[in-house]
Amino acid sequence: MLNAALLGTGARAGGRALPSAEIDARLGKPSGWLESASGVITRPVIAEGETQESLAVDAARLALADAGLEAADIDLLLFASAVGRQPIPSTATLIKRELGLSHCAAPAFDINATCLSAVAAMEVAALYIAAGRARHVLIVASEIATRALPWADDPATAALFGDGAAALILGPAQATGLHLRDISLETWAEGYDFCALPAGGTRYDLHTNRDAFEANAFFRMDGHALFKLTRTKLPAFIDRLLARAGWRQEEVDLVIPHQASPLALEHMIRKCGFARDRVVSTVQKTGNLVAASIPMTLDTARREGRITRGSKVLLIGTSAGVSIGGATLEA
Repeated sequence: MLNAALLGTGARAGGRALPSAEIDARLGKPSGWLESASGVITRPVIAEGETQESLAVDAARLALADAGLEAADIDLLLFASAVGRQPIPSTATLIKRELGLSHCAAPAFDINATCLSAVAAMEVAALYIAAGRARHVLIVASEIATRALPWADDPATAALFGDGAAALILGPAQATGLHLRDISLETWAEGYDFCALPAGGTRYDLHTNRDAFEANAFFRMDGHALFKLTRTKLPAFIDRLLARAGWRQEEVDLVIPHQASPLALEHMIRKCGFARDRVVSTVQKTGNLVAASIPMTLDTARREGRITRGSKVLLIGTSAGVSIGGATLEA
């Protein structure tokens, strides 16, 4: 068991609900078309005046309150998201400033494993805590995923996404609380091109080829190829992760998956054999919140009272790359 525990969680969805029926009208489609194509009924999007960092700070403050801590108690701040506010400097630095910690020396940096960023950050946090380098670690995932979506070419994919933020606070293991047993990530790089936002880095130069930059400034996904790869890798990954925790599959009380899409969740349930009533599904009303998905779903499960003393909890998901990751926690 890792010498770390989850001390607090917080979440903040975008302030405006965007129903699929409203998007149908924009696209000139019959009512119900997009919900049928994507499975998503509605999703949160940022409201006027909201920003990626404002959602992040709100979620962080909720997590701090849940843990009974002040911002000054944080020894390490990790921003765990697929797309930050800008390439340089790190978004973690901005969040640290917005939390009033500008004059504190605690390190702050970004971690990007796309949809699994928060899980990767949990492992980094646990290692810092185990090494005695940090006592309280704040992980914040915040995504404005509704930008750069391919509405013209692939509206069913574009409709999957929403905006929101979630935060986790990890600290040393205690007598009570949700303890981290294990975390694992694997990357199968043959899937590098299956999910991509090609522009925004060094690949396309806005200054010398604006047309190429603009043409590639939209998210794209090969859903069939992604499904085929994850179908072959995910069940064995889960078996290994549970074995490392010493659990049998039937002992898992709650599965908190990445809310990739309604279809992806249904496939995971059927392929991996989890009881449907033990899988937390919010995607029809939240959409895919990218890196904020797993921590927000975890926060929802905690606040709904679905995690109780003795609960065995599995976090599981996939991300662009393609990576597979998960964590086992026990209350």
